[in-house]
Amino acid sequence: MEISLNGKNSLVGGSTSGIGKAIALQLANCGANVTLVGRNEEKLQETLKELRTDVDQHHTYIVTDYLDHVKYVSHMDEYFEKYAVDILVNNTQGPNPGTILQLTKADYQQAFNLLFQNAVYTTNLALAKMRENGGGRIINVSSMTVKEPQNNLVLSNTMRTALVSWSKSLANEVAKDDITVNSILTGYFETERLTSLMDNQASKEGNSFDEVRANRIQSVPAKRLGDPKEYGYLVAFLASEYASFLTGASIPLDGGIAKSLF
Repeated sequence: MEISLNGKNSLVGGSTSGIGKAIALQLANCGANVTLVGRNEEKLQETLKELRTDVDQHHTYIVTDYLDHVKYVSHMDEYFEKYAVDILVNNTQGPNPGTILQLTKADYQQAFNLLFQNAVYTTNLALAKMRENGGGRIINVSSMTVKEPQNNLVLSNTMRTALVSWSKSLANEVAKDDITVNSILTGYFETERLTSLMDNQASKEGNSFDEVRANRIQSVPAKRLGDPKEYGYLVAFLASEYASFLTGASIPLDGGIAKSLF
């Protein structure tokens, strides 16, 4: 099976590192035009140079900060006034770790804007053009904590669950328009985000980073961390014609770590 996304326009959030960058690279490898989104223009320019362009693709980027919802909305409005996307990947950095008793009202509001409001707003902008153009793909980078919450990731547990629930409702509404909406429940991948979380855990527990990393790997039935390239492969499939009957799904990509059936 060869996936061709030639002529498709994609927008990938948080795409200068980790999972987001891997997704952008793979979509470009499949022939899509890619709009990168991130807050560091230098990294955006560096990533842009890595994207495949040999099938007449045209790539660009948006400089914005997901933590500033007002400015983010302004940047997205400006972009969608000029462009349409066929493939929207909602992805951004996660909120700060913390337990319920450690978090403040401001922490919840910031996480709500970061993981829910931004994604909903961008999705609604993309939907209008997708309906006009006869279809599209919306893919949420979520987390396995939607199914099995972790005590030290309360903000992520809560806000990602809200987005996945909203996306399920949306999938039912737009399926007739040949628009699919799916979420990927992310496990442990070799990324800067995971390294930061493990470092934080090591500091709190008084263990070494290597011990924490080894324990994480041991908890995964596959006995390894995920390669971000593998994430890109799944997103490319979900963005393709081969996944046209797959919508409203929350797909674990975690090496088998989730124990729940549903």
